[in-house]
Amino acid sequence: MANRLLGFFGRLGKRKASRSDLFALCSALLTGRGEASGMAMARQLLDRYRGLTPEQRLDFLLMLAENFGPDHARLERAITAYQAGPDPRTALALHNSAEPRRQELIRRLNRAPGGTERLVRMREDVIREVPKNPSLEAVDIDFVHLFSSWFNPGFLVLKRIDWSTPADLLEKIIRYEAVHEIKSWSDLRRRLEPGDRRCFAFFHPTLADEPLVFVEVALTSDVPGSIAPLLAEARPGRTARATTAVFYSISNCQPGLRGVSLGNFLIKHVVEELLRELPQLKHFVTLSPVPKFVSWLKRERESKSPAILGAAERSTLRALDQPGWPGHTQTARALQPILSNAIAHYLLLARDSSGKPVDPVAKFHLGNGARLERVNWMGDLSPKGLTEAAGFMVNYLYDLSRIERNHELFANKGEVVASPAVKRLLGPDPNSAPKG
Repeated sequence: MANRLLGFFGRLGKRKASRSDLFALCSALLTGRGEASGMAMARQLLDRYRGLTPEQRLDFLLMLAENFGPDHARLERAITAYQAGPDPRTALALHNSAEPRRQELIRRLNRAPGGTERLVRMREDVIREVPKNPSLEAVDIDFVHLFSSWFNPGFLVLKRIDWSTPADLLEKIIRYEAVHEIKSWSDLRRRLEPGDRRCFAFFHPTLADEPLVFVEVALTSDVPGSIAPLLAEARPGRTARATTAVFYSISNCQPGLRGVSLGNFLIKHVVEELLRELPQLKHFVTLSPVPKFVSWLKRERESKSPAILGAAERSTLRALDQPGWPGHTQTARALQPILSNAIAHYLLLARDSSGKPVDPVAKFHLGNGARLERVNWMGDLSPKGLTEAAGFMVNYLYDLSRIERNHELFANKGEVVASPAVKRLLGPDPNSAPKG
């Protein structure tokens, strides 16, 4: 039977596959028992998917959403059996029956050669289509559920990236850098070769040449407040005197793994690696962007009832719309107290619909147990830094003795653990600042 199916689906290669053809192949893959035939069908299905047009891919994904959810009849029987006799056996049967069939389908597709990488690419298509097709949210949830197991940190390999790393991988580092653009090979060399620099990446065994996430580290003697000196062509490289490791760029490389926790484990592994090499390190901090601040401030400026801005402040903030404002001393001096107060509200008090901080970088580091340590005025004067954050950058402190406590406060109570210096930026009302 398996050979007949393989022969039939092999002949599909001579013509375009319809939805019914792909449905039949998915169903056959789910019901098949042979390991070899299953791998062959999985490979054929992934090959077919790769050859589809964007419209045909969307139709395939919608088919997964519509036709490969839980088997409702089986689920009803399992519910009845569990209610009649709740024990480990009926509980397991209920659990298995509630699982969408497409999860097992995705597992079987993963058996194909290169299946993991191709499924990560498939999820990129799902992410792109979800906003226009909400029914695909269920498919996306299934991918995240499975990827969270497949990309468990226990399966990942931490590797140092340096100037001796093969060129094809270095090219990917240049391409995937998402925080501070790497402008040339010389720029990359300055970030990798000197003794005061480190770069580490997570890899998965099935994607050996594809970094999942990487972090760039500067070794310094103090906590920096500006990115320009860290990226400058001429800088002292005194690794022996370094007491501080600065995580100044963290880039996720695979859009298809969005929502799968990788970066937080990467930082913790890198801290351990750095301490083994440089036991004199005392401080672990970030120099982080604030990518959503200006867009949040724009909504405040345009609001008919802004939470923090009066008429005078909104009038002064019009200067932000003028190119080159950081170069005008009087303008910058007038903006600094207003913007500093605004960014403190943004980082400490602004919340999304789930009650978490609006800023994605803050959410990431606070969730990892870091403390919001310092807000840096004029920290990033690049076009991107001015457009997204009005030039601000932020230091998050990873105090190894308090990471667990900070994480618990944030995860369980939603508290933003911040230094007194950051809280003071809110102004004289002590009741407006969160505890921590």
